[in-house]
Amino acid sequence: QDKFVESGGGLVQPGGSLRLSCVASGFTLDYYAIAWFRQAPGKGREGISCISSRDDSARYADSVKGRFTISRDLAKNTVYLQMDSLKLEDTAVYYCASALGHLCSNYAGFGSWGQGTRVTVSS
Repeated sequence: QDKFVESGGGLVQPGGSLRLSCVASGFTLDYYAIAWFRQAPGKGREGISCISSRDDSARYADSVKGRFTISRDLAKNTVYLQMDSLKLEDTAVYYCASALGHLCSNYAGFGSWGQGTRVTVSS
């Protein structure tokens, strides 16, 4: 079954950094766009970053632009989310998901969700 395993979450102080990893299982990432989503307590799931399968171009939500960086290592079948200058409002469970051939123009149509990794930003 195609799915992701996310890791790297934890407790961090405001201004700190974390790097999340998303390992694909059951399929290779080569032709898939990969997006990171998050769900904060009491809120809906939000798409925050996407990396296109076509040219590795990246897209970011305004809430994380300039602070988060998405990248992928096809040899490791892994996508990363480097999160810097973390804020209290970044507290959420973070998920990755895939979409075949997606150009990252939006966050619709993604699937193969993992279990998520929890990020807590607190002083």
